[in-house]
Amino acid sequence: MRLRVVLLLLVGVLFAAAGCGGGEETSPLPETVEGTVEGGETTTEAETETGETETEAEDGGEGNAEAGEEVFVSAGCGGCHVLEAAGSSGSVGPNLDESQPDHELVVDRVTNGMGAMPSFEGQLSEQQIQDVAAYVVESTS
Repeated sequence: MRLRVVLLLLVGVLFAAAGCGGGEETSPLPETVEGTVEGGETTTEAETETGETETEAEDGGEGNAEAGEEVFVSAGCGGCHVLEAAGSSGSVGPNLDESQPDHELVVDRVTNGMGAMPSFEGQLSEQQIQDVAAYVVESTS
């Protein structure tokens, strides 16, 4: 009986410790965010630095890093990931500065999720996913 009580207390302490974020400020996870990502402008009309429209970039390009910075911030990516360019210091997901993922990997993880990373499919447009991937790749190269 005493062993059970001790084990239950230990489990309770472990759960409490796991829930502590060390006092760091985090952003909400996508499943808790309601509404749309701020920005207002449709990315299909914006031009990339190369002069092609976002529609053209979506067809053959890899997104717009400048637009991706806003997506990274508004989607709460920094709550989980370290990315020096964004000033984020999350500790749940991989350190993006160290892992330097390629564009295809970022698109896959943001779209489909994996492990603790939730899927953003249906919460971010395909263009926003391309844009945030371009921002991560450009920021970590």
